[in-house]
Amino acid sequence: MAHSATHPEDHLLTVSENPRSNLLDRGFTVLVQGVALLVIAILLGITAVVLAYAQPAIAHFGLAFLWSTAWDVPSLQFGALPYIFGTLVTSSVGLILALPISMAVAILTSENFLPAFVREPLAFLVQLLAAIPSVVIGLWGIYVLIPFLLPIGTWLNNNFGWFPLFSTPPAGPGLLPAGVILAVMIIPTIASVSRDVLTVVPKELRSASMALGATQWETILAVMLPAAAPGVVGASMLGLGRALGETMAVSMVIGNSGQITASLLDLGNTIPSLLASQFAEAESPLHIGSLMYLALILFVLTLMVNVAAVLLVRVFGVKV
Repeated sequence: MAHSATHPEDHLLTVSENPRSNLLDRGFTVLVQGVALLVIAILLGITAVVLAYAQPAIAHFGLAFLWSTAWDVPSLQFGALPYIFGTLVTSSVGLILALPISMAVAILTSENFLPAFVREPLAFLVQLLAAIPSVVIGLWGIYVLIPFLLPIGTWLNNNFGWFPLFSTPPAGPGLLPAGVILAVMIIPTIASVSRDVLTVVPKELRSASMALGATQWETILAVMLPAAAPGVVGASMLGLGRALGETMAVSMVIGNSGQITASLLDLGNTIPSLLASQFAEAESPLHIGSLMYLALILFVLTLMVNVAAVLLVRVFGVKV
């Protein structure tokens, strides 16, 4: 007696295909792919333009431009090291100052320490800082921040002058005011992103921790923050990238001096600040090329920060 063979696909439902729906799906896929490729093309185009204009300096100075300290426009001698140093120092100071404050704001506005009618306006006010123009923050730095930091810097120099970070008398403008300015500017970014990350941590984790007898602070420190670590790291790197590229506010409070110094109380300069102050007056092709060479270096630094952010998020994501 013959038996008919049965196949698993015989039990599958046959779905009628809608040509119009499939066409829309394909169109949407092509659109999204096109936009993604457009972003990459714009990025490559910007890189190509900067690289082309930097070519005279690259050909003349080579890699020695990276560790040269000279910046003499009349003699056409240029070097990037003081400005790379100033950019990294001020951005690091800004991140170190901003991170604990941002985390405190994120925790305070995401947990039940305050009533809801206080938490929401507080979170909105912190986010509102990001809408203040850079030049306004720079003016605040000149007329409020520098006079406020001047006696603090004098006290630090008088009592801790043996320490390299405070080894020079404060001049008013300098690396420290620039770092504080950057901290003020990146706090909204880090705080708002960290707050959003903390609010989407599964409530079951908090409930389980509290059920095991942990206090609210123990739950935050041992459960909530580790679970939110990838987002917090990403927010921090996003803030660092913002600090690396800040121009006007830093230029108004840093002193614009092309020197390398271990003291945060001394004058300094950054790549964006130098670009803003000299690009309009640059006439020589070698001067313009050197400024574009600096822009290319800043682009590479920002790219490295983004790559580091992705790697750190993946590492933390594995551990969580």
